[in-house]
Parts: sequence; C-alpha cells; structure tokens
Amino acid sequence: MQRASRPMQAATAVLLLVVIFEAYRRSGTDGMDNAFVVRAAHSFLDGGSPYSDRRFLYLPSSVLAAVPEALLPAVLLRVLVPAVTTALVLAGWWCALRVFDVPGRSRLGVLVGAGLAFFAPFRSLVLLGNWTAACAAALPCALLLITRSRWTVAGAVVGVAIALKPMLIPFALLFLFARRPRAFALAAAIPAVASAAAAAAMPNPTFFFSRTLPFLLHGQDQFARPFDASLVAVLPRLGVPQDVALLVAVAASGAGVWCAWRRWSGAGIGGTSRAERLRLVETGAMLMLSAFLVSRPSFEHYALVVLPTLLASAVVPDSVVRTPWFWLALVPQVPVIQWPLLVPVTRRAFKDAAMLCGLAAVLAWRCLRGRRVLVPEQGGAAEARTAGSRAAF
Repeated sequence: MQRASRPMQAATAVLLLVVIFEAYRRSGTDGMDNAFVVRAAHSFLDGGSPYSDRRFLYLPSSVLAAVPEALLPAVLLRVLVPAVTTALVLAGWWCALRVFDVPGRSRLGVLVGAGLAFFAPFRSLVLLGNWTAACAAALPCALLLITRSRWTVAGAVVGVAIALKPMLIPFALLFLFARRPRAFALAAAIPAVASAAAAAAMPNPTFFFSRTLPFLLHGQDQFARPFDASLVAVLPRLGVPQDVALLVAVAASGAGVWCAWRRWSGAGIGGTSRAERLRLVETGAMLMLSAFLVSRPSFEHYALVVLPTLLASAVVPDSVVRTPWFWLALVPQVPVIQWPLLVPVTRRAFKDAAMLCGLAAVLAWRCLRGRRVLVPEQGGAAEARTAGSRAAF
C-alpha cells in the first residue's frame, strides 16, 4: 500500500492537535470521566474508601493505576489527559494496521487518523478522558500478538486492560474458543490479583459490592442514564416494558456470542493468512459488540474498541468494511448532521444505540457466512481443516 504524502501526514497531525486543544479548552479539568478515577485515588491516599463516590465504577486495581495521576498537578493533567487519550487510540490504530501488515504511514492509516477528528465518539472520548482509551489500545495489541502466535502475552495484555477498566472481559472468551487456557488464566488472574491487593490496602472495599454494583446494575442515576446506549436503557425510553427490554437485550447478546462462535469455528473465505486474521478480528469484534448490547452502561465511545481492527481489515477483499451497510451504521456519528427529534444532548443515546446495533447486525450477518478454510499441508494438497483449531495461528 502506498505511503501517504507528507502534506497529508501534516494535515492529519494538525487535525488531531486541534481535537486535543479543544478538549483542553473546553474541559477546564483533567476530563470529567478521568476525574472520577483521580478523585478515587485521592480518597485512597487520604485513607478513605474510593467507593464512597458512587460514580467510581471500576475495579480496585484501577485505584492503584490512578495514583500517579493523583500526584501530578491539575494544570499538567489538563494537558496530559487528552494527549495521552489520543495517543492510546492512535496506538491501537497502529496495532490494528499491523495485524494486516499495513504500514502506519500508509494512505489508509493516515486517512483514518484524519477521519477520527470528525468522528463524534473519538471527540467525546478525548474530551472526557475516559479510560476506554486503554482498551482501544489493548484489544488491537492483543490481536496483533495472537497473529504472531504469542497467545500468553496477549492474555497478559488483556488482563492488564481489564485491571484498568473491566471492558475486555467478553473478549477473553476468544481464548476459550481457541483452547488457550494459559492465556485465559492470565487474563483473569492479573485483574483478580491486582484488585485483591488494592482491596487489602483500602478501607471498606466491600462498598464495591454493596454500593457500586447495585448503582451500576440499576442504570446509575438521572445524570448518566440518558446517555446509556444499551438496549436495556434505550428500549424503555421508546415505551418497551423494562422486562421485555431486558429479554430482548439478553437474546440479542446471546445471539451475538453464537455468531462469534460460528465465525471462529466456521472460518474465513479462502486459506490466505489475511483471511485467517480477518476471522480472528471479526470474532473478537462480535464478542465485544454482543456485550455492548446488554451491558450497562454502553456509551458511544465504546465503538472505538472494535472499529480500529475492523477498519484495518478493509485491505481484505471479503471484509465487512467493504459493504455499504457498515458505513451506514456509522452515519449517525457524523457531527455535522442534525437529526430531527435528536438535537437535545439527552437523546444522543438513540444515535449511539443505532450505531452499535447496526454494527452488530452487519457483523453478525458476516459471521454467519463463515466457511471452512483449506489449510495447505507441507508437500501435499490442501486439506480441509477447521480454522478454529490450534494450528490456525
């Protein structure tokens, strides 16, 4: 793939710097979402319980990770948080490109980098300083390691990401699909050990179970609930009874996991290396989108966890990105379009739900088209072999 010109690279850098500066100018703090974690770390350092604040929704291990931020001056964090958030998303995009052996400075790499500046979920992520950025970097990194047959290290990367924010828990199912128990064990053990160590050092760690989890499972409060794009939150706003909405969400999520399994066991189209990597990427993305449909909460910037690897798969002829339906699912996130009846910010969740559901539906359709791959045997003709086997990578 041809390398992007220097003016194109410079224009992309300027656009991303503008997004960082806008977040610095508008936030006035170190990012609203990041501030919750930093306040929890301050409370921990002062001898209090981080879970005294109901808005701190992460595992105890996140408190320890936020301690360095709590020791830095606020004026420095105001610059660092949007810059680091942007850097993490770009790191994830670079890893996603390398999954398919595409150079980071290619036209695809630079054009998508420029497009991020006009993508509402990315702008929201940078403005809020949400720790989803760590998962947006970790998931492509883990996929890249898997394509290099480094499953155990990939499990460690996923475990560290879960310790920071428990978003990649559904992705760990991929290790079970691939029969990689060591990688799965690491993904589970790292956040468990880190959280146990942090809980032992803080007062009242049981607040996580008695306060935080009930608050989270009930959809948080009136401040955050209007922005929740999960089906459990959006359907009742359209008049669907809560029990029915929960049933629909669970059914959709379960169907998505089944589609992910079909994609993994059904394999890709053809026996090329890129087809195998496409199968890996689409299986992981389907697992994550299935969780977003039912998890509470689900926000617009969650899409950045799965989009980088899906966009990088555009170099594969049979990729879902090459269908117009994929791009139609992203249309609601173009900031310049004013959608009727959705102008109030409290109705933004309907656009976000349309994007997440659209991506899940398009990818589920793609997963159900999976077939068996012909894996050439050395010195002989190709033999049909299940691509979900350990020999696939």
